[in-house]
Amino acid sequence: MRGWGATLDDWRRWAGTPGGMGAFVALLVVIGAALFADHQNRVLYEAQVTAEVQGQLSLVRARLEGNIISNIQLVRGFVSVLATEPEMDGARFDRLAASTLSVESQLRHLAVAPDMVVSMIYPLAGNEAAMGAAYRDIPGQWDAARRARDSGEMVLAGPVDLLQGGRGLVARFPVFVPREITGAEPRFWGIVSAVIDLDRLYADSGIGALAGTLDIAIVGGDGLGAGGAQFYGDPRVLASNPVVETVTVPGGAWQLAAIPAGGWQSVPESAWLLRLLALIGGTMVIGPIVVSSRLLEERQQNVGRLKASEAEQRRLSQRLGLALDSSQVGVWEYDIASATLLWDGRMNELYGLPADGERRDYASWRGALHPDDAARAEREFAEAISGRGPYNSQFRVRHTDGSVRHLRAIGRLFEPYPGEHRMLGVNWDVSTDMLLHEDLQRAKQLTEARNAELEIAKARIEHNALHDSLTGLPNRRYLDEVLAGGIARSDTVDDHVGLLHIDLDRFKQINDTLGHAAGDAMLVHAAAVLKQTVRADDFVARIGGDEFVVLCVTDGGDAALAALADRILARMRDPIDYRGHECRCGVSVGISSEPRTHADGQQMLVNADIALYRAKRRGRNRYEFFTEALQAEVITNKRMADDILKGLERGEFVPYFQPQFDAWTLDISGVEALARWKHPTEGLIAPNRFLPVAEDLNVVATIDRMILEQSLKHLANWQAQGLNIPTVSVNVSAKRLQEEGLTDGLRDLGIKPGTVSFELVESIFLDQTEDIVLWNIEQIKALGIDVEIDDFGSGYASIVSLLKLKPRRLKIDRQLVMPIVDSDAQRHLVASIIDIGKSLDIGIVAEGVETMAHAAILRALGCEFLQGYALARPMAAEALQGFVVGQSWRPQSWRAARQGVSA
Repeated sequence: MRGWGATLDDWRRWAGTPGGMGAFVALLVVIGAALFADHQNRVLYEAQVTAEVQGQLSLVRARLEGNIISNIQLVRGFVSVLATEPEMDGARFDRLAASTLSVESQLRHLAVAPDMVVSMIYPLAGNEAAMGAAYRDIPGQWDAARRARDSGEMVLAGPVDLLQGGRGLVARFPVFVPREITGAEPRFWGIVSAVIDLDRLYADSGIGALAGTLDIAIVGGDGLGAGGAQFYGDPRVLASNPVVETVTVPGGAWQLAAIPAGGWQSVPESAWLLRLLALIGGTMVIGPIVVSSRLLEERQQNVGRLKASEAEQRRLSQRLGLALDSSQVGVWEYDIASATLLWDGRMNELYGLPADGERRDYASWRGALHPDDAARAEREFAEAISGRGPYNSQFRVRHTDGSVRHLRAIGRLFEPYPGEHRMLGVNWDVSTDMLLHEDLQRAKQLTEARNAELEIAKARIEHNALHDSLTGLPNRRYLDEVLAGGIARSDTVDDHVGLLHIDLDRFKQINDTLGHAAGDAMLVHAAAVLKQTVRADDFVARIGGDEFVVLCVTDGGDAALAALADRILARMRDPIDYRGHECRCGVSVGISSEPRTHADGQQMLVNADIALYRAKRRGRNRYEFFTEALQAEVITNKRMADDILKGLERGEFVPYFQPQFDAWTLDISGVEALARWKHPTEGLIAPNRFLPVAEDLNVVATIDRMILEQSLKHLANWQAQGLNIPTVSVNVSAKRLQEEGLTDGLRDLGIKPGTVSFELVESIFLDQTEDIVLWNIEQIKALGIDVEIDDFGSGYASIVSLLKLKPRRLKIDRQLVMPIVDSDAQRHLVASIIDIGKSLDIGIVAEGVETMAHAAILRALGCEFLQGYALARPMAAEALQGFVVGQSWRPQSWRAARQGVSA
């Protein structure tokens, strides 16, 4: 530092001379001129760079706007078609969407969401996660969808995180069905969402091509302009005085900001040339003066450097000594020629020898080595010397007190004098490191053992997750993975994939009567039967409750699958013994079969389930194949089910009334209310067409209630007009008799006693044994509502059951009445039923009176009331009023007599 102080003093002395003052003034002039020229050059350069960035950014803005608008125009055409075809099916949607996406654009996919729920996506592959998604349940997307619906205009949202992965812009188009289709005001149908792929939009708009030229940032998510969130680029761009362009997007704007790649360069390329010229000029002015001054001071500087070097050597020597003491490293030197060692005090300490100043030799080192390490340590030392290479070894030494230490030794050969070879090295104690290494080895072994246990546990957990714990069969999750993975393809045309959906019959009865343990035993038995019946490579799974699935590949087609189903049915009929109880449990089987070359496992599972439903409807303990006809029936039933629910909302179910007549006087004794469906397009539909579907929907009781309420209104209207219609009979389903609040609802209707009869199907009071059914029947009678048995003779009614129910009337089924004109046996059978009714004080109504000959025979047999087409067909309430007034059912002679009496 003293040398530097002297140099500064010399500079100060030199600056006070005339030559120094002149050189200083010249230096200031040169520096001022250089700074002014550099400033002017920088201003021009910044203006040029800003203009270049502005031009490139304007081109990017124009491409962004053009690409976004072209994408939206493509989708508007698709939306226009969808508005005119609101009932568009999946195939039509796929064709239109494929045509739209085939045009060069950045569109990623189209999604259609009637009533705000996604139902169709194209392409579906990769977008399955979005199917069935409701926009109301997606906070990030609901606001934009709602705005599109309420405003009636397209809303561009985003970027947004997509359910199917990735990010994109979502253009949501509200779809309104025009008045030409609705017949009224336009009706909101749903939302069409078009996803614009952000990466492709950026690439096609030229943003990617400028990656090495410009740093670009975009703000204004959801079209909010400068107030929106940043969704592209580094936030530092916005803080670096960027060039800004406004990108106009539908419903708003984005802010497009850019700076040169790496930031604004304040120094132009020509700046260094100017600075170099300034430096050369300044050097030519003041250089000679400075050089001469420096030559005078050179000698003093050399002296100062020598003194500083000596001080540095002393400092380094002190630091080396401190480092050796702190690190507890011993230094040694070995003379190869004399085999003598020079140890410092730390070496003696490491080897357990006294620091007595005695000379050490090779034997001293050799004698301290541990016997187990001595041979190896000597060999490694000898190899280092003979090979003139570095020495690196680790060994154990034994101290005189018997303790053992681990030492590490390194060294290198050097030649202090020509022809003299020595090795210089160090030793240090690594005993602590060795103990730590041993601990780490033990920990590693323990970790490996635990990892092995975890792998076993993981395998067990994965097995449990994919298998049913009761039967050991694969579960529904395993089946879904097999089907999702795709069924193995084959070029063999004869190979077929068969999927059997199996459901146990009477399983609930076994559970309810013998307990769940018996049910579990039956499930285990069923699993065993299936595994024994199918082939080794067939896939058998329990997918829940008492349902199983068999997936197999066969070259025998439907015949082989039918044979397999027959074997399963036969084996499952065999009884099993459970704690002395003989349990029998048949199965119903639905079968779906497809050629292996194009089998779709998930669709086959749906088809087999439909076939299973058919098997159960046809009596259980059988199998059914899925066919196109069955699929058409399912579609038809689904359409009818939707129409039934809409019909209930719109009040399309109305009563038609068929009069009942006194057999002797032909006076009207009452009317039976029959449900009819006034379908808006198919006209009047009889119950035999819609009741099976209504039963599946569990709405028969609702239809019964609607018919009853309308019938009561019509009855009150007829009586107010003076028409002689004493009673009305309505049908009551078994479901309605099971309603706990039935009588409360009937009481609220204010039914006048003796004016209403409930007709119960014969099987109701035989099949239903619930207390609620019997209690409801008694409460119905208590309200003054009569009970009649409908279709008597078509079931299995007994005299005991008639005594138990005590109905007011029996209606003899038309199948018994129709043959009485030509069959004596049928006539005697009907006569017997009439006699039974009279003996039990039950009125008899005969249905199916198709001719006046039927009426005459039934009257002769003692039947009290007649109902049939010979007298009157079912008719609407308005038509019934004219029918009653006109008396057209009576014979001509009776009407003439009636008119004469009136005259």
